[in-house]
Amino acid sequence: MSITIKYFASLREAVGQAEQQCQISAVGCNAAELWAQINGSIALPDNSLVAINKNYASLDARVNDGDEVAFFPPVTGG
Repeated sequence: MSITIKYFASLREAVGQAEQQCQISAVGCNAAELWAQINGSIALPDNSLVAINKNYASLDARVNDGDEVAFFPPVTGG
């Protein structure tokens, strides 16, 4: 399965790249499992946001072949 993964802000700095194309074998995995499979040595911060195909989704949302998955660090405001 081919997935495009995008990283923003501090997550981009943590993984060292803004985007990557991945071939994974875990058909039907969710976004959290995808993060663990691709970036297992880097913990995904609590309250991180994910978007699948430019729509916000939960970390337990399924990822399908051809999807674009974007990870955002927790957002704070003031």
